[in-house]
Amino acid sequence: MSRTDKILARLLALHPNKLIDLKLDRIERLLEDLGRPQDRLPPVIHVAGTNGKGSTIAHCRAFLEAADKSVHVYTSPHLVAFRERIRLAGKLVTARQLNLALKECERVNDGRPITYFEITTAAAFHLFAQVPADYLLLEVGLGGRFDATNVVPKPLGTIITPVSIDHVEFLGDNLGAIAREKAGILKRGAPAVIGRQPDQAREVIEAEAQRLGVPALMAGQDFEGFTQNGRLIFQDETGLLDLPPSRLVGAFQSDNAALAIAAVRHFDLPVTEAQMAKGLGNVVWPGRLMAIRHGVLRDLLPQGHELWLDGGHNEAGGRALSDALRAMNESRPRPLIVIMGAYANKDVRGFLGHFHGLPEKILTVRIAGERTSWSARQLADQATALGYEGQPARSIRAALEIAKQTENARVVICGSLHLAGQVLAQNKTPPT
Repeated sequence: MSRTDKILARLLALHPNKLIDLKLDRIERLLEDLGRPQDRLPPVIHVAGTNGKGSTIAHCRAFLEAADKSVHVYTSPHLVAFRERIRLAGKLVTARQLNLALKECERVNDGRPITYFEITTAAAFHLFAQVPADYLLLEVGLGGRFDATNVVPKPLGTIITPVSIDHVEFLGDNLGAIAREKAGILKRGAPAVIGRQPDQAREVIEAEAQRLGVPALMAGQDFEGFTQNGRLIFQDETGLLDLPPSRLVGAFQSDNAALAIAAVRHFDLPVTEAQMAKGLGNVVWPGRLMAIRHGVLRDLLPQGHELWLDGGHNEAGGRALSDALRAMNESRPRPLIVIMGAYANKDVRGFLGHFHGLPEKILTVRIAGERTSWSARQLADQATALGYEGQPARSIRAALEIAKQTENARVVICGSLHLAGQVLAQNKTPPT
């Protein structure tokens, strides 16, 4: 166990029930004792939503860095190492920087109850306030209104990506309730960009923006982004942009790129069209329909196979992934083998319901770790009940051994960001 992991294990024990507990009083108290680092941050772009938060942030970062701006980034969860969550002026935080910040927060907190996400977010703010940068891209952990990141009084702007059903035990079991929590990041005086939403979610977000007097741009209403003839076309009231496609794979990434472009224009960021084009060619976001071309696990498959990794884990994530796989199959037909693992609180049937007509078979695995995962057999039974050929496997390696028996297959590992992280770790893929 690394020194960072030992510190994080101590911090995890500070909240008695070790469960998510959405409140702001604990982090506000700790930040006050740390000297209010949230008041000494560079201009903040705060991002909430159910799907696409990380990819939208990745595009924003790519645009700003193409414009030679230094950018802090805070995202979660990490895939392999905790330090992936924090970028300081464009670079992953070092283990030494992270450990010092975590220990300082542990010292100042002095044993009082606080959640893991709250105290680690406080450590991130402590670091962001110490290192100069031009902007901070700040991702909500869960929800928005009572998320630990929602302590920045005056963000430069806010973004709400598409809202769908997820984390119902914390946010509510309908789109209106979930959207209300996401809309909690909207602030008076801070313009907002809102991704394409189901009607129920859009109505709630629009009403909150109007209540606060927030100038909000709505996807599909005030701006549009789509792929046409291999180009990314963006249009808003100021005109049309004809750009290269995003480096990130999948038609859904056009929506995420469009959100970032709308934010650049609506927040008046100093990024030119040429710099956007450069950023689209440089953008990186691991674990989201990511091609695995090298590594330990990739070497288990014959040369003619493809290996892909995607962390989508809810109904909307399943729809986006299946749409992307259909598009791949139209341009480069191959037999598809899906390898899936999922946590027991996830809607497996909703996720897999979009895949009809695609996979030759669905191989299922249990996700290792403390959280309760569907067993491989339970997942296989659910896949079979939906009409697929479901087959349990002992591990990712065992599933790949089965997958390699299908000639020139496209193999996709999916169902969980935590599973994606375990795959990257086993493959020995370095963090980016």
